[in-house]
Amino acid sequence: MDFGLDDKTALVTGGAGRIGSEDCRVFAQEGAEVVVLDVNAEAAENVAGEVEAEYGGIAHAVECDLTDRAEVADTVAALEEETRGIDVLVNNAGMVDARDLVENFDDEIWDRDVSINLTGAYNVTREVYPNMKDRGWGRIINMSSMAGWQGGFGQLSYSATKAAFIGFGKTLALEGAQHGITSNVVAPSIVVGALADLPIEQLEEVDEHFARIAKATPMRKLGREEDVAHLVAYLSSEQASYITGQVIGVTGGIDLFSF
Repeated sequence: MDFGLDDKTALVTGGAGRIGSEDCRVFAQEGAEVVVLDVNAEAAENVAGEVEAEYGGIAHAVECDLTDRAEVADTVAALEEETRGIDVLVNNAGMVDARDLVENFDDEIWDRDVSINLTGAYNVTREVYPNMKDRGWGRIINMSSMAGWQGGFGQLSYSATKAAFIGFGKTLALEGAQHGITSNVVAPSIVVGALADLPIEQLEEVDEHFARIAKATPMRKLGREEDVAHLVAYLSSEQASYITGQVIGVTGGIDLFSF
């Protein structure tokens, strides 16, 4: 399907990560100019190189610390000059490595995750949004998680910041509705690449945690990064112009009540 992104520029934060890099690949397939923004410059360059080699077009590798407000402002200003203007923003960057119960949770990890996962998204959105408003067209995709919907045992900071993304995304939808800007929230379950092809019995041998999630999923399998990326591309399209303020799960049905 042609999503009409040939004349658009898409900026993906955390663009060198598993989901972010797949977003970049799908955007490139759809003809968009891609900005792979990541704190890891080498990883961003690798993804941008792969995208250009495989799909052609233009991919920019940009190193940026989203927690540094001045650096974000300078980076976005430079990109607005260098590209056709940022039409699509995917707030994908986030930390997901913290594991502990609330009584033992590390204050520094909490502050780090709020700073990167939530405030980082605010910093870049605040810089990109006015230019979208001036042009009368924009798409903002905010990457939440099932942990933001339902909580995640031992994932206090991650769950809290991903839950905050829901209010963040809905507020942007309200503010952008009369300016041609849509904002939606994508909430995936766990995505595991090629491991999603394994039957549960084999998955148990690789990772028992993954196998437990697959068993609890009505489709009885886990997701892949492209399951998320194709939804992100659709929500970025002209075809999705009447969809805004929504939280859309990519879950295989794990959020459904079943017995």
